[in-house]
Amino acid sequence: MRTSPFLSAATPLQRVMLKVLAALLPGIALQVWLFGIGVLAQLALASVAALATEALCLKLRGYPVRRFVSDGSALVCAWLLALSLPPLAPWWLAVLGSMFAIALGKQVYGGLGQNTFNPAMVGFVVLIVSFPAQMSHWAAPLAAGPAYLDASAQLAHIFGGVLPHGIGFDALASATPLDAARTAVRQGLPGPDGMLGGTSAWLALGWLVGGLFLLQQRLIPWQLPCGFLGALAVLAALFHWADPAAHAGALFHLGSGAALLGAFFIVTDPVTAPTTARGRIIYAASAGALTYLIRAFGNFPDGVAFAVLIMNMATPLLDQLTQPPVFGRKAGRAGRS
Repeated sequence: MRTSPFLSAATPLQRVMLKVLAALLPGIALQVWLFGIGVLAQLALASVAALATEALCLKLRGYPVRRFVSDGSALVCAWLLALSLPPLAPWWLAVLGSMFAIALGKQVYGGLGQNTFNPAMVGFVVLIVSFPAQMSHWAAPLAAGPAYLDASAQLAHIFGGVLPHGIGFDALASATPLDAARTAVRQGLPGPDGMLGGTSAWLALGWLVGGLFLLQQRLIPWQLPCGFLGALAVLAALFHWADPAAHAGALFHLGSGAALLGAFFIVTDPVTAPTTARGRIIYAASAGALTYLIRAFGNFPDGVAFAVLIMNMATPLLDQLTQPPVFGRKAGRAGRS
């Protein structure tokens, strides 16, 4: 018979998810510093909606709710989605996106471990396709904006859509570095000079710190972030070398948008990425190349979410084609019966 204490220890999956959440904290702290308390509001809204949706789906499927809700995977999904949203986005955007992410991206396939697509990116793509105007309303960083919103004003705008008298959203809005680059090229103006993307570089630094922590803890394989960032940098450098006026350089693309967040926290999803080393490199490099092509020639300023979802579809094939040879057989016969 067991004696007290009867405190249950965290499962291995819970420990992994807690470490992933901890790795996101440096980037979250920098995002709050740059954009204000609205970031925390989006995180709270997405977390509550994701957990509630997960619990409802589990209940409807007849699975134990507490066991699966407490594994932390829904929180990781919610945080990744919330961090991709404009900090002053209306409250229903984070709620709706989290519901789609959990229900459509995860539970409809049978739950964690059986989903084909990255749930957070499913939620993000649903939102950016359905509500492009709301998803493009990024406010300028607090220190650089022409108008300043304190915490209460930010919350009033998120939950009520109201701004202080005399301030319109145009006074707060600011194009992201990727948006600014696309606009400049389309207007025939000189493109970015190849340097890092302004304040986005600070966020990239936060994601880099968290990503290095995950690598140090051996929670993510090096092939995925290195393959993704390497392909993105090489393509950006080649196009910038060919036409510097029309294409930003590698440093700009690495420090802008969701490149670092995607490389360390999204591409590395263990469920939707290949399991073999060669498969991971092909998968990540293809996602990095697609991200650049969508950024440079697509209709959306950033392409991480679309690139990851496209490559998620190729994961079963990559796993099959890159299986190491069975012991005792020649490499050329790998994967064949």
